[in-house]
Formats: sequence, C-alpha cells, structure tokens
Amino acid sequence: MAMKERIAQIIQKEGMTAGQFAEKVGISSSALSHILSGRNNPSLDFVMKIHKACDYISLNWLLYGEGEMETDVEEGENAINPSQSAIPPENRKENEPNAPSYIPKEIVREEIKYIEKPSRKITEIRIFFDNGTYEIFKPEN
Repeated sequence: MAMKERIAQIIQKEGMTAGQFAEKVGISSSALSHILSGRNNPSLDFVMKIHKACDYISLNWLLYGEGEMETDVEEGENAINPSQSAIPPENRKENEPNAPSYIPKEIVREEIKYIEKPSRKITEIRIFFDNGTYEIFKPEN
C-alpha cells in the first residue's frame, strides 16, 4: 500500500475531512491534497507531524507499510527508539524547538525631508526649422 493510501486510511479512521486533518496535523490543506493526489511525496517532517498528532499510529506502518496500523502508545515510542534505552525528551527529534513564536522586530523610524527648490523660469526658446535656420524667443522680464 502506498504512503498516500496509508494517509487516506488514517484520515478515514479519524473521521475527518482532509481539510480538518490537515489543520490537526499542522499543514496546509493544499499540501495534503497534493500528497493524496500523488503529485507530491510526503516529507519526513510531514510524516512526523502525523505521528505526533496521531500517536497511536505505528511509525513502522506509516513509513513502510509493515505491521499493524495501530499500536499502543508505548509500542509507538519503542518504534522510534528500538534499543529500548530512554532518550531524554529534549533530545527527541519529533519535539519542537523551544524558540519563541513571536520575536518583536526593532522599530526603525525613517524621516523624510522635502527640500523646496526655487521655481524655474524659462530664459529662452529655440525653434529649429528643416532648412537649417532657427529663431530664438526670449520672454520679457
């Protein structure tokens, strides 16, 4: 079974629309649509978001289609850490970094000065003719 079919099976199991599932997982509905249509393959980040949102899904089944779809949460944890050794939660790859979601930007104030130039006056107008002659017109002051 292809990855897109396994994802569709999870959506059906959750009893959600594709849009609702995309929101739950934290991706755009268009990205999910492209995956379900086969246009794009899911990234590892996307797979991990599914696993984080639906922790009862076996990671082995989700990635490779092997084994059962559902597993106990503890078994799901062991699928990530097959050696059974305890990894501190801060070192687990599926945890989000603790970066602030909003970093205020420094306010930059830019001042614009308009410099008034003196008005321009016409001093002369020259008109050239096709026979090589010209006339000069100067305004009266």
